[in-house]
Amino acid sequence: MNFRHRVREEPEINLIPFIDVLLVVLIFLMLSTTYSKFTELQLTLPVADAETQRDRPKEVLVTVTSDGVYAVNQVQVASRSVDDLAAALLASAKAGKESVVIISADANAKHQDVVTVMEAARRSGLTQITFAAQSSTQAGTR
Repeated sequence: MNFRHRVREEPEINLIPFIDVLLVVLIFLMLSTTYSKFTELQLTLPVADAETQRDRPKEVLVTVTSDGVYAVNQVQVASRSVDDLAAALLASAKAGKESVVIISADANAKHQDVVTVMEAARRSGLTQITFAAQSSTQAGTR
């Protein structure tokens, strides 16, 4: 009787054939896949002439320069007081209380100058206020 202890061999898992099969499947899928080109929509966009000024009766444009000079609808206001600015806003508001005040302030204008315009609009009863800004692409071209 042979009672010697035999050394058992551990089973070995060979991954190389598995990787080969996966690569063949991957290459097959890559070659058999069709990449369809999506059709593009052909659009004719409307054209607008941005240079022409339209009559906008509900808009009151207030310009504030960097040195604190106000202009209402491109007419310079004589003084910097809130009351004079409110009177100029009320005179330029063709639509009355429904007019929209558009504040176009210089980037270097003082914060107080813009607040003065807002206070003048409040005193004259114009409650709709918005701010004009230019896009970053326009700012980069100047």
